[in-house]
Amino acid sequence: MITMHLTPNPLISVIIPSFNSAHLLPETIASVQAQTYSHWELLIINDGSTDDTDRIISHYLQTHPDDRIQFISKPNGGVSNTRNFGANLAKGDIIAFLDADDRWLSHNLECHIEHFKSNPTIGISFGHVEFMTATGESTGKTTHCQLHQIPTHHFLYTNPTVTTSNLVVRTALFKQLNGFDESINHSEDMEFLFRASQYQPIEGIDRVLVQYRIQTTGLSSTLEKMEQGWEHLMTRAHHTNPNLVDRHYNPAQAAHLQYLARQTLRLDLPTQQGIDYIHRAWLAHWPSILRNPRSILMTIALYSKHLSAKYLNNTQLSRPLTKHFT
Repeated sequence: MITMHLTPNPLISVIIPSFNSAHLLPETIASVQAQTYSHWELLIINDGSTDDTDRIISHYLQTHPDDRIQFISKPNGGVSNTRNFGANLAKGDIIAFLDADDRWLSHNLECHIEHFKSNPTIGISFGHVEFMTATGESTGKTTHCQLHQIPTHHFLYTNPTVTTSNLVVRTALFKQLNGFDESINHSEDMEFLFRASQYQPIEGIDRVLVQYRIQTTGLSSTLEKMEQGWEHLMTRAHHTNPNLVDRHYNPAQAAHLQYLARQTLRLDLPTQQGIDYIHRAWLAHWPSILRNPRSILMTIALYSKHLSAKYLNNTQLSRPLTKHFT
């Protein structure tokens, strides 16, 4: 077990990767500046944006000057490449990632520092997440993920951190693992957590620390890329731990397909796509679905929505034409 003690006042390197998020960046930056823990540096990495990011952030830094903030532009390379780019510039003992459309609660960094100090063996810290609407309003919903004694295979099924904005990692561990896999931009955080969990424990804090913005403009192609990212995760994981992956592949696949099915409901995508995901989940590992009442309810919801839409379409098609006489 690796033990790593922090200095009394360690520097935290905050990394915000940004691509065409100019309209949301100011409030994200403000949430960092509002932290109760003040010994941080902020690296905003502009990943080849084509919007007004340069102008808006330059204006923000003029009106809210802070010598702890650096704004760096580079050619577009994808989110994993951008996070790694920022991490290579980081000077802190701890790296905290924050997406350009999310926010931190003011005690976020302070809680993580205390967590690392109290638990010198852990490599990654995270908290609970509150979900926001696309316009930044609270939904009143928060995560309830497993926080302690998380086994390595857990990261094949789900991501307890939910979002990379909730990922705080020791710099030494991040660099030892060579950061995120730059060949994928979906499930890259799960893949990183899977590798990291084999070196140092990953432990959570029982407090809401992050506000995660739910985007409602998702496309079917995005879900397809998420599935491709998960498949890449499993391929990479199989190289390092084949026996573990062989034991968990089918139920983990069922869990991921159920997650994608839930996204089709949330994003109001065609019901047939959701039904396809849930059908494949049943084929992958039906016992895990039967043991989970939530999965059964989701299956019922998808089929009910599909049948309702089909009934309405048939009703509209069969409705006789009427003439209106004056």
